[in-house]
Amino acid sequence: MLVLSRQKDESIIIGDDVEVTIVDVRGDKVRLGITAPKHISVHRKEVYEAIQREKKEAQKQQE
Repeated sequence: MLVLSRQKDESIIIGDDVEVTIVDVRGDKVRLGITAPKHISVHRKEVYEAIQREKKEAQKQQE
């Protein structure tokens, strides 16, 4: 895992086409802005995990 320090309005670039910007920092919460092409899905981890569970359940029902 790469760990970086960034301040408000600073960004990191992932690959050639994903930019993550620190939008706001309040106490222990950080707001991120993510710019990515439409073909790249961007989800919070808990949402991504729920989508994966739903896909697995749908596959089991089709079998």
